[in-house]
Amino acid sequence: MHKPRIYIDTSVIGGCFDEEFQEWSNKLFDLFVSGKLIAMISDVTTTEIEPAPDYVKNKIKEIPKNLVEYIDKNDEAESLASKYIEHHAISIKYQEDALHIAMATVNKADVLVSWNFKHIVNLRRIHIYNSINLMLDYQPLEIRTPREVIDND
Repeated sequence: MHKPRIYIDTSVIGGCFDEEFQEWSNKLFDLFVSGKLIAMISDVTTTEIEPAPDYVKNKIKEIPKNLVEYIDKNDEAESLASKYIEHHAISIKYQEDALHIAMATVNKADVLVSWNFKHIVNLRRIHIYNSINLMLDYQPLEIRTPREVIDND
């Protein structure tokens, strides 16, 4: 059976320790640890989280290594991120956010999860990201919050 591959950005990891987001971020991490989902973690995320306290950085280590797919930025993802910027989906000032979306797209994540409502989980921007993806022969990307991907049954 296919295990969904979930790209997580830095906000989801930090969300495990934020009163507003911890319930849903930790439930998502429980699904990673239990093997129900595969966590996709990019070098962009690991670089962004580097200045964080050790307990935040160590959160990723709770997930068994065989349930984490580490992905590295490459020319294809950087080119796609540039297209998002060029088409005004996002400003160059937030290039890392564009890279998160591009890396999830290029690596065919089943969904990207984030708590970044301004630049990522934003309906207007999602429409633009996906119109660019389709224009360039990529699949549309599901972009959701952790709460939206947790099955509460």
